[in-house]
Amino acid sequence: MSIEYAARQLPVVVIGAGPVGLAAAAHLAGHRVPSLVLEAGAAAGAAIRNWQHVRLFSSWRDNIDPVAGRLLDAAGWSVPEPGHHPTGAELIEEYLLPLAKLPVLADRIRYGTRVTGITRLGVDRLRGPGRVDAPFVARLADGTEQLARAVVDASGTWDTPNHLGGEGLPALGEPAAAAHLDFALPDVLGVDRAAHAGRHTVVVGAGHSAANTLLDLIELADQQPGTRITWAVRRVTADPIFAPGAADALPARGAIGTRLRQLVDVGRIALETGFVTHRVEQLSDLGPVRLSSRDGRTVVADRVVVATGFRADHRLASELRLDLDPVLGTSRGLATLLDPGPARGWSAPAPGIDELRHPEPGYFVVGIKSYGRASAFLMATGYRQVRQIAAELAAAPVRSVAGGGWRGGTHRFRWSPAWRADRPVAAAYGDQVGSR
Repeated sequence: MSIEYAARQLPVVVIGAGPVGLAAAAHLAGHRVPSLVLEAGAAAGAAIRNWQHVRLFSSWRDNIDPVAGRLLDAAGWSVPEPGHHPTGAELIEEYLLPLAKLPVLADRIRYGTRVTGITRLGVDRLRGPGRVDAPFVARLADGTEQLARAVVDASGTWDTPNHLGGEGLPALGEPAAAAHLDFALPDVLGVDRAAHAGRHTVVVGAGHSAANTLLDLIELADQQPGTRITWAVRRVTADPIFAPGAADALPARGAIGTRLRQLVDVGRIALETGFVTHRVEQLSDLGPVRLSSRDGRTVVADRVVVATGFRADHRLASELRLDLDPVLGTSRGLATLLDPGPARGWSAPAPGIDELRHPEPGYFVVGIKSYGRASAFLMATGYRQVRQIAAELAAAPVRSVAGGGWRGGTHRFRWSPAWRADRPVAAAYGDQVGSR
């Protein structure tokens, strides 16, 4: 048996059992391609549990993969209202967990399995001869290894948030002040309420994560007197954050921008623009911290919410041949489509498989991780990525699902055509997003 033939009998390893990872498994199953999903958490959607209290800007019709939907429909799934905007918890409970439990996928998923590195069997990054025919090796945290014919990395970016420092590095004193910092999306109306109620919180960042936290803090301030809110952004003006309001392609997102402008105008939120965080100092063991900007301004607060976005961590693939854009940390092909500027108003052609390619054949980064530091992502874009990858790995033509519903027996609703392959994709809240 040749090495090439033996490699083709191995499964495709999918890293991560989030929305895009499970969609990849569903598409591969549809093509009868063996696959194995390796999920570090205890259940599907483990990373989403960290922001389960947050409501998405996009509705159910944009957040369910068509092939996964057809599989669920055939199993008698109770279809969510397509126009409803789910929370992270609803996304898990009503979609991801039922999908992961389907017999066609359940045996393909291993939980509590963290991938620590990927290489090729018998070769390192320097060796070229025979490389393409050698299987991938996924090394696991428990000391075992898994061979694979291809690897689809859908592990996301939740574990690699950007730093508080406004210049890409951690702010001076950031590690020492860690007890006073919350990253991304704290549940200020729930489990994290006591840390913010009746206290002064400064939110650093200008993306969707910051916006959601600011509005939750306003609700908390309505309930708890003495709750104060400061919003610090690196930009010299907040206008791009508020726009386009009612003209936004996603009304729920546009409404947030409009609401934030109103709250800033009436003084409910103190806005600090042009604030490039350079240092954070803990003023006492239990007391407040002081943020210092490069221009000498300071903000003293009890808590700091670091909502400065996320970055892709490609270290587990350091022995593979990657061609990463030096600015965004994406594949170079995808970087040509992405605008690193503000997410609002951002649009680009929907990326396909050609934009995801690296010099390492058979290795693909998908989902929010594929966007590197770009702060805009649609789940529907991730679904389109894995649809094309699965078709290529199966050596099958890509079948369009644009504008149509799944072909289940009941066929209870149809999908929005908003993410058709021949149309631009407007940025929306995906797995998690943020910027400065």
